[in-house]
Amino acid sequence: MCEANRLIKLVFSGLSPLVIEDVSDEGGLVRVRARTPEVAVACPGCGVPTSRVHSYAERTLADVALDERRVLLVVRVRRLVCPSRGCRQTFREQLPGVLERYQRRTPRLAAQIGVVVRELAGRGSVRVLSALAVCLSVQTALRCLLRLPLPPVTVPRVLGVDDFALRRRRRYATVLIDAETRQRVDVLPDRGADALEAWLRTHPGVRVVCRDGSGAYAEAVRRALPDVIQVSDRWHIWHNLAQAVLKEVAAHSGCWAKAGPPPNDGPRAQTTRERWQQVHDLLDQGVGLLDCARRLNLGLNTVKRYARAREPERLVRAPVYRPTLVDPYRDYLKRRRAEQPAVPVLHLFREIKEQGYPGSYNLFVRYINQGRVDSDRPAISPRRVTRLLLTRPDTLTDSQRDRLDELTNACPEMIALAGLVRGFADLLHPADGNAHRLDEWITAARAADLPHLHSFTRGLDLDRDAVNAALTLPHHNGGTEGVNTKTKRIMRQMHGRAG
Repeated sequence: MCEANRLIKLVFSGLSPLVIEDVSDEGGLVRVRARTPEVAVACPGCGVPTSRVHSYAERTLADVALDERRVLLVVRVRRLVCPSRGCRQTFREQLPGVLERYQRRTPRLAAQIGVVVRELAGRGSVRVLSALAVCLSVQTALRCLLRLPLPPVTVPRVLGVDDFALRRRRRYATVLIDAETRQRVDVLPDRGADALEAWLRTHPGVRVVCRDGSGAYAEAVRRALPDVIQVSDRWHIWHNLAQAVLKEVAAHSGCWAKAGPPPNDGPRAQTTRERWQQVHDLLDQGVGLLDCARRLNLGLNTVKRYARAREPERLVRAPVYRPTLVDPYRDYLKRRRAEQPAVPVLHLFREIKEQGYPGSYNLFVRYINQGRVDSDRPAISPRRVTRLLLTRPDTLTDSQRDRLDELTNACPEMIALAGLVRGFADLLHPADGNAHRLDEWITAARAADLPHLHSFTRGLDLDRDAVNAALTLPHHNGGTEGVNTKTKRIMRQMHGRAG
């Protein structure tokens, strides 16, 4: 009997405040009968202890599973009489940690459910809990999730700040994380400077703030904690450089496009040349940019773009072709036309049809008329050229590397642009001397004839301290972006549920 009692106390150690009277095996269910100990209990109203019993009642609770079987706890509790006059007449005793008021689950089972629903929520938690012999519905799992207390706000040493959309283009919020542990700290109901400033003032202790290029967040940090180090995100800096490089590549398409197929001579190219001539004729007469825009009925930014180009060919874009069904037979067609230049197009169509060409005759004729067979290589778009410039050189294939060298050698500006991109990529590895190297890089960029890159350097000057910290310190805002992605995934999973 002593061994049995010891085993019961070991298995049901979480129920030690109760007196276990019986344990019965009912197949898929283990029923435990227990009672409260016969000790004096303090009245919850006046605090006077009493052991005078008014009546008894039974409470039925679910407990953690045992050997993959549900455990049902039946407890006999006492209703006691308060000895103080003027206080409540009777009260039912409670056992904190075992019996909670109005609950049908023990606290340890509720804690187990809380851990699962916090990680999986909804249907995923129901499926996992069913494998643990805990049966509950999706709605109950959501109610358990909403009942969980929010963790206390801990002020991190390195704070990550970013915004995300609660409802795109309508409602936004600000997420704050610990950039070292990547744990979410708090969520602000707005993405303005005032909300972040108020949070920083009420939660002192932040030493470093990682953010993107948002001016609102930068101003909030400067106003609340002027001595804090602000770190701009390296990915956003590189992204801004990529946008400037794309504009430069597009502006010089008239140069590098000559390395491949000839520039487009269609109606759009002719209109571009005519507008370039009109803009420069007015500029030569001393007309201002705004007046040029009014006379030609063009946008001011369009006139500026035409004015910056020294020759119209820089504004003519290289033709952009999408992949077609004829591309696998291009080498064969080129060889056949080299062997027999006068071969009819219909004969070529029949030949590739026998080889398995699944397309139409009209598609084939259009492919021939565009000159895509005779050119040495398919046309390449400015975006693809930019991608080659921004890719690590050691990850490029030999053909891509040769093509990139041929394109960048088309004009001095492209050579300078490629060198500046490689130089800035080296700065993205944080090191102590990167701030001085950035000064040298900006000087070299402004010496080159690359106006879009000049705009990028002016943006760096506006947030120079944060950029220097990004290139010299190991902190970044990647963890905040990851938390944003996880938050959006949870929002999609919970769409239509729990508000």
